[in-house]
Amino acid sequence: MAVGSRLKHVIESQQFSRSLLEELLAQADEIKREPHRFSGRLNGRIMAALFYEPSTRTRLSFEAAMLRLGGQTMGTDNAREFSSAAKGETLEDTIRIVSGYADVIVLRHNEEGAARRAAAMSTVPIINAGDGPGQHPTQALLDLYTIREELHRIDGTRIAMVGDLANGRTVRSLTYLLSKFKDIKIWFVAPPPVAMRDDLKAHLTEHNIPWIETEDLDSVLPEVDVVYQTRIQKERGQGHLQNRQPRARLDAQVRDSHAPVAAG
Repeated sequence: MAVGSRLKHVIESQQFSRSLLEELLAQADEIKREPHRFSGRLNGRIMAALFYEPSTRTRLSFEAAMLRLGGQTMGTDNAREFSSAAKGETLEDTIRIVSGYADVIVLRHNEEGAARRAAAMSTVPIINAGDGPGQHPTQALLDLYTIREELHRIDGTRIAMVGDLANGRTVRSLTYLLSKFKDIKIWFVAPPPVAMRDDLKAHLTEHNIPWIETEDLDSVLPEVDVVYQTRIQKERGQGHLQNRQPRARLDAQVRDSHAPVAAG
C-alpha cells in the first residue's frame, strides 16, 4: 500500500508517514475540542462492519464514531458462523457484494492478510480492525494518541511491550508507528514462545530504533515511560502460557511503577 497524504484503505501501520500521523493527531485534537463541528460530516454514508471474530469494544467504537459523525451502520458479528461464510462463501465474494451496499467496510478477520485480500477486491475503502495475529492499525493510532496525551510528546518515548508479542497484533501495529518518530527505545518483555517476531525486529534495526529482549519486567520498569500490556492470545493456541507470567504478578509490577499503562 502506498504512503501518501491520503490513503484509500487502512491495512497496516507501515502505510502512515510521520507527517500523516501528525495530521491525524491534530485532527483528533480538533474533534475532541469541538465535536459539534463534525457531527454531520458523514450524513448519508453507510459503514458495513464485517466481524469474523467476536468483538465488543472495537466494533462499538467504530459504530459510535460513525453515528456521531452523522452516518449509519450495518453489519454482522461472528461472521464465520452467522454469515454466508458458514455456507462456503469466500471473503472475496462477500467483499465484492458488500462493497456495493456500503461506503466503507470495517473488517475484523481471524486470518492474517485478510484485510489486504479484501482491499484488493473492494470498490470502497477497507479499514483493518484486526486480522488474526497480523495488525490492528486503528487501535495503534489510538494508542499513539494516548501516549502523546500522557507524555505530551512521542519523540523520546521509552516503552515496554509486555505479554504475547508473537500473536498480539496491536503491539505490532504500535511498534511500526513508533518507528516513525525520533529517539524511540523499545523493550520486548515476553517468554521465548511468544517473543516478538523477527520481521518486526529487523524493521526496527533497519530504522536504527534500539530494542532489547528480556523476560525480566522488574528490571525494565525503572527505565520506561510507558508499559504496553497485552494479554495471552488463547484463541491463537497460546493458553498453555497463562502460567508462565501470572497476570496478578504483572499487574502488581505495573501498579508499582510510575509508567502510564496502555492495554493492548
